[in-house]
Amino acid sequence: MLASSRTALRQAASKQICLRTGVRAVSAWSNVPQGPPDAILGITEAFKADSHPQKINLGVGAYRDDQGKPYVLPSVKEAEKKVVDSNLDKEYAGITGVPAFTKAALELAYGADSAPLKEGRIAVTQTISGTGALRIGGAFLERHYPGAKTIYIPTPSWANHNAVFKDSGLKVEKYRYYNKDTIGLDFDGLIEDIKSFPKGSIVLLHACAHNPTGVDPTEEQWIKIAEAVKEGEHYPFFDMAYQGFASGDTNKDAFALRHFIKEGLLPSLCQSFAKNMGLYGERVGAFSIVCESAEEKARVDSQIKILVRPLYSNPPVHGARIASTILNDPALNKQWLGEVKGMADRIITMRALLKSNLEKLGSKHDWSHITSQIGMFAYTGLKPEQMDALAKEHSVYATKDGRISVAGITSGNVERLAESIYKITG
Repeated sequence: MLASSRTALRQAASKQICLRTGVRAVSAWSNVPQGPPDAILGITEAFKADSHPQKINLGVGAYRDDQGKPYVLPSVKEAEKKVVDSNLDKEYAGITGVPAFTKAALELAYGADSAPLKEGRIAVTQTISGTGALRIGGAFLERHYPGAKTIYIPTPSWANHNAVFKDSGLKVEKYRYYNKDTIGLDFDGLIEDIKSFPKGSIVLLHACAHNPTGVDPTEEQWIKIAEAVKEGEHYPFFDMAYQGFASGDTNKDAFALRHFIKEGLLPSLCQSFAKNMGLYGERVGAFSIVCESAEEKARVDSQIKILVRPLYSNPPVHGARIASTILNDPALNKQWLGEVKGMADRIITMRALLKSNLEKLGSKHDWSHITSQIGMFAYTGLKPEQMDALAKEHSVYATKDGRISVAGITSGNVERLAESIYKITG
C-alpha cells in the first residue's frame, strides 16, 4: 500500500514538472519512418491539380465508360435490388463466407464439369477481394507448404504481390516474363527460369490479362509452361483477377487454370470480382485449393478457417450476395456475361483506335503491341522521361514505367492521346 502511494506521488510530481517546464513525454511513434508515397495516388493528385480542360488520367486501375465515368453494371443494379428486396438479415456469414457465392465462384473458375469440383476436393473460402485471397493463400503456404517457403513471381508483376507475400512470411524471388526490347513475352527466359528453380518451388502465375503488362502467353505457350511446372514438381499458384474482363469470354480466360488441372496438377487460385463485376469497393473474392481427395480437402478447409478467424473472423455479406445472385440466376448471369463482353470489347476497341490514330499521324514506330496485349493495362514501351513529358507538356497522366490503363481511353480523348504520344516519340 505504502509503495503504491509513493509511486502515485512520484507520477504526480513528474506530471507537475512537465506542466511547468513544457516538456512532453516521448511519443512511442517518434522513430516511425516516413513511408514512400503511393505511385498511383500521386498520379491522381497531379491529375486533379491540373487545370487543363482536356487532361487525361490513365493511371487508375478501374473500368470507365466511354464518357470516362465510373460504371455500375445494370446486372449489378438488378442483383442488388433483388438482395435488398429479399429483406435478408445482417447476421455474420460463416468463417469461409456465403456458401452460395463460393460454390458459384468455383464453378465460374474451374467449370461446372470440373472433376475436382464434382469430386468435392476443392477447399474454398470467400475473401476480402483478390488481395485478401492472396494474403490467405500466402499465409497458408507459409504455414503448411512442405517445400521451401519461396514464391517466384514474374518480372514485372502487380506491385502488391511482393508486399503481400513478404508480409505472409514468404521469400519472394523473380522470374523473367516481359521483354522490354520486343514489348512482349520473354517466353524462352520464362521457361528457362522455371526449369532452373529448385525442385518443388512455388510459382505465381497470372491466369489472364497480366498486370501490369497486358502480355499473356498463348494457349500453346501455356501448355509448355504447364509441362515445365510439372517437370520441376513445382506448385502453381494462380492469380485470376480479370476472368471474362480480358477476352470477354470467361471460359477462354480460364484456359490456363483448367489446363493445369487437366494435366494432373493441384493448383491454388485467387479470384477477384472487382473488375469483372465492377464490385471494387464491395471487396468480393475467393481463395481455393485443389486437393487430392475429399478427405484432404476437409483438413485443408479446417486450416483455412484457423487462418481466417484471427484475421477478420468472417467476410462481409452484401457484395457476396450480389455476386451470388448474378452467378446463380440464369437470366442475370446471361445479362452479366453480355456486359462483361461489352466492357472487354470497349477496351479492345480503344486499343485498336489508339494504334490506328498513331499510324495515321505517320508514326514510324511499331505499335502492334498495343493490340496484341490484352486486358485493362498496356505497356506502351515509353520511357520514364517520355512519361514525364506526357504529363508536363500534354496533361496525360500514367505511371513512369509506361503502363497505361486502357479503360481511361475514350472515343473522345483517343485522338488527343495519340497526338500527345506522337509528339514525344516522333
